[in-house]
Amino acid sequence: MRLGEVYKTRMEAKDGSAGFDFEATYNDICELESFSYEFGGRNATVVFKDVDGQTEIKITFDSESENPVELQKQGWQSILNNFKNYIETRD
Repeated sequence: MRLGEVYKTRMEAKDGSAGFDFEATYNDICELESFSYEFGGRNATVVFKDVDGQTEIKITFDSESENPVELQKQGWQSILNNFKNYIETRD
């Protein structure tokens, strides 16, 4: 992860029913604290916070106009939940 670097990935529903390519450019990085990026003309910021020895992750993002904001929040939360599950179950 470097300032100005482009991150590319593919997001897919577990059942394969939907998917999309995701591309973002990092525009601010504060090691071990936060980072922000631009994607498709929108911005997002990820902040890490120690809470009683565990890491809280907070994401703020510019919503898009195609889907309701609550649906977008649910999508981002689902990604975080899947990441949490992955981290907690890996060896």
